[in-house]
Amino acid sequence: MSLLDSTQVRVDGASTNGLYSQALVVGNMVFLSGVTGVDPATGNLVEGTVAGRTTQVFKNISRILEAAGSSLRKVRVNIFLTSMSDYATMNEAYMQVLSQDVKP
Repeated sequence: MSLLDSTQVRVDGASTNGLYSQALVVGNMVFLSGVTGVDPATGNLVEGTVAGRTTQVFKNISRILEAAGSSLRKVRVNIFLTSMSDYATMNEAYMQVLSQDVKP
């Protein structure tokens, strides 16, 4: 199977309007591009804390996955922070979004 056999997924307001696909469905796998904490109601990055942005990122990821026929129950996650001092706050929000029985 090649990328030619892929389906692009796009959800309005789930991330910035870059020149890339938000997600590609290839076979039974979904590949997401980097997702940011953009609020779909405003089109702007969520103001405030890392926790608020993390929560918005996972809301956006969830919307994209649902549009692709998947869910947060089936993900592998790579998180990139600009400062490791934000790790504890981000991790707290991360654990709020993902239930205790679902760990990517």
